[in-house]
Parts: sequence; structure tokens; C-alpha cells
Amino acid sequence: MTVAKPAVKAVATDTGAPPAFGVMWDQINWDQVIDEVTRLQVRIAKATQAGRWNKVHALQHLLTRSLSGKLLAVKRVTENAGKRTAGVDGMIWKTPQSKMKASKALMHRGYRSQPLRRVYIPKSNGKKRPLGIPTMHDRAMQALWLLALNPVAETTADKNSYGFRPRRSTADAIEHCFMALAKRYSAQWILEGDIRGCFDNISHDWLLKHVPMDKVVLRKWLKAGFIDQGALFLTEAGTPQGGIASPVLANMALDGMEDAVRSALGRSRNARQPAKAHVVRYADDFVVTGATRELLEQRVKPAIEEFLAARGLQLAPEKTSITHISQGFDFLGQNVRKYGDKLLIKPARKSVTSLLDKVREVLGKNKAATQAQVIMSLNPILRGWAMYHRHVVAAATFSRIDHLVWTKLWRWAKRRHPSKPMRWIKARYFERQGLRDWVFACATQPLELAYRPMLFRLAGLAIKRHIKVRSDANPFDPAWTEYFQRRANAY
Repeated sequence: MTVAKPAVKAVATDTGAPPAFGVMWDQINWDQVIDEVTRLQVRIAKATQAGRWNKVHALQHLLTRSLSGKLLAVKRVTENAGKRTAGVDGMIWKTPQSKMKASKALMHRGYRSQPLRRVYIPKSNGKKRPLGIPTMHDRAMQALWLLALNPVAETTADKNSYGFRPRRSTADAIEHCFMALAKRYSAQWILEGDIRGCFDNISHDWLLKHVPMDKVVLRKWLKAGFIDQGALFLTEAGTPQGGIASPVLANMALDGMEDAVRSALGRSRNARQPAKAHVVRYADDFVVTGATRELLEQRVKPAIEEFLAARGLQLAPEKTSITHISQGFDFLGQNVRKYGDKLLIKPARKSVTSLLDKVREVLGKNKAATQAQVIMSLNPILRGWAMYHRHVVAAATFSRIDHLVWTKLWRWAKRRHPSKPMRWIKARYFERQGLRDWVFACATQPLELAYRPMLFRLAGLAIKRHIKVRSDANPFDPAWTEYFQRRANAY
């Protein structure tokens, strides 16, 4: 006999009745919590579609005060990748008791946002990217408001933006590039755009005027400041990279770029020479296709610059260029280029180099490690990279990487046994499997593992064409529920 999971008495209802904290964290029925939040999010999306902004604000108020929303917000910040990273107060929530207590503490009355802890992470060009780490309480508050803001953001978003949005990915953006450029009569010129310090320079005044949420709470996030080396610095612009709400706020600031481009082009005067303009954006990286170089230089680029200026932003001249499709361009780790009338999208050279550098770094740090430890360190890196690129023309690149990784592993093995003959080293670290030889695998199963480790082979991963998400698909609209279920089953 199956015992039903206890219902959560603490879950708030749409009636706005005050919730009661009658259960422990481990007893929460999360399916019921998610259903309550989803029901309100659907209502917010419908009100946004109808332009009923007073109702949107009322429903957001209801969601952000509900216990269901608070529980889900705390669950998110205590289960994501930064759950062990503390803010300036040094606090993290580990125990069920602390999580339940944190849910009760998510109150709007008297809420004050604390300064962010500034940390720096290295970039590929040698510079460092500043990140702002909010406290756990501020992260949970942002996660709570994102539950109420995401339905609005998805309903009003540009149709062809793909970054930091639910049910969308880089593969969708790349497939859109293919659809816009692959045909014989497709656009031949591409404007590659990059926004200078997007997260650091977005106008606070613009955000406070246009983002549909509690302005008092939003102002406290934006004006919280940050602490760097013990000193407090004020923030006059930007949304901190590292904050949960920052990607959505940045997306909302950049929504409208497609309309700006469309307005700049207007109606084509010559039906035989259409503009062939497509805007494909992933967060603050974007490309715009066009029929001619002059169209992109004289009409599209000025329109985008004017659009960004209103938000306190500008293009980075050193990273913004206009390129012919025959020369190709890199976008989201892929190289898009036309060879004659054939468009091929391959893994970008920089992406391949970065992967090989990571492999070299792992082997350098594991000179004395066991073969099993090396395999377990390399496999997530190789598998993750291959899964990212498996939707494009990557078979030849996969085979080449397999060979280059093999040469590094052979060098690693020989360094461990300088006095042993090569035949002995091969028998110790490599084996034959059917028609394949030199397979890097453990000869025996280590006692600490339930399986025999074997190096992941990129060439063994099948290339599968990605089907782009429908541009107007909205995960908060019930009309699209079946569509997203079919996509989930297909992948």
C-alpha cells in the first residue's frame, strides 16, 4: 500500500490567505508548490498579453507574498551551483531548518539589500571579469521576484533572442543563423555586434522606468553597491554579473532591438532587392544579416546605436564588424561560413584550442594520478564539449580532437614510465576493442568504482540536427504546453 505524501499546509492559495508554516522542509510536497506557482505565472502571462498591467502588478504582489513562491525561491538558491558561495555576511543555508527559517524571512516590509561581494574571474583574453556575489537572502529575494517577472519577460521578449530564457539554448540561435543564411538567395552580409560592458553600464533610470516590478525592491538591488578589498563602492549603473536577476534584467533592456532594426529598414522600396534582415541575439551577443554592406552600415548599425544609447549602452568598436558570409564569422563558439553556395557551421578554432588547453591543464595537474582519476577528470570535459557541438558539422573535428587527445595521453603515459618499452606502456594503458585499437581504458575495475573507466570518444557521438524552437513559443502560455512536451520527448 502506497502512503500518500502529506499535502503542504503551508502553501498559499490564489485567494491570498495568509500561509501557515505547518510542515518541515523535508515534508514539503514540491509538486504542489510548483503547481501553485505555475498557476499564478500563467495568469500573469495572460494579463500581460491582454495589456492589463494593473492585474499583472496585483498577481505579482500575490505571488511574491505566497509561501509557495518563497519556498521555491529558497529551493533554487540552495540547490544551484553557487549554493556554497557566501555573500558579504558569510552565511549559507545548509540545513532544512535554516532553509525553512529563510523562507519565513523573505519579507518585503523592512527589506534592505546588502552590498555585493566583488570577486574576479579570468577571461580568455587575459583580463578579469568582475562578479558581484549577493548574500543568500538577497539571492532568494531575487529568485522570488524572478518567478513573478519571468512570465512578463517571456511574453514581451524579442522573438529571436535565445540567451538566459527557459526552453531556449545556443543551439536554437545557431540553427536560426543556418535558416537565415543557408539558401542560395540568403543574405550575404553580417553585422557582428558586441555591447561594451553590457551588464556594467545599463542605465538604472531606464530599468526603473520600464521593468514591470516593485520599484522599491528593484532600486535596492541596483543601488546596493559592492565591497572590494574591504571598501564600499556605490553603483550608479549596471546590473551585477553574478546576481540571479541580472540576466533577465539585461534581456529586458535589450528587448526591442528587433523592432528598432525593422523600423530603420521600413518597407522595402524595391521588391526585387529585399533587406533580408534577421536579428539573432543571445544575451548581449548578436548578429544581424543584411542584403548589402551599405544597408548594415548606413541604416542598421546607426539604429542599433541609437537603441542602445537610450539604455546607457554602446557597441564595442573593436568587436563590432561587418563581414561577408564567404569570410565567415564566429558566434557562440561556432564558425558560420559559406563555401560557394554551401553553408557550413563548424566548431570555432578558438573553441577547439580552449578544449585542448583544458586537456593539457588536466594532464599537467595529474602527472602522478591513476589512470582512472585521469579518465574521470577528462570525460566530463570531453563529453560536455562534444554535446554542445554535436548539432553542427563536427564529425571531422571530433576525429581530429580524439587524435590530439590520444597524443597527449601517450606522452603522459610515457612520462610516467621512462624506462619501460613502448609495447609495455601500450599494454598497460591501452587496449583493443573490436576494430578499434589504442583505447585508453583501465585494464581492471578500480575497487572504489562500480564500473571500469574508459575515455570518452568524441567520434562515437552521433551528429544530430537541432530543431529550432518556434520563435513565438511561450512556456508560460498553456497553448504551448503540448508543443514543449513534444520537444522534451524528442530530446
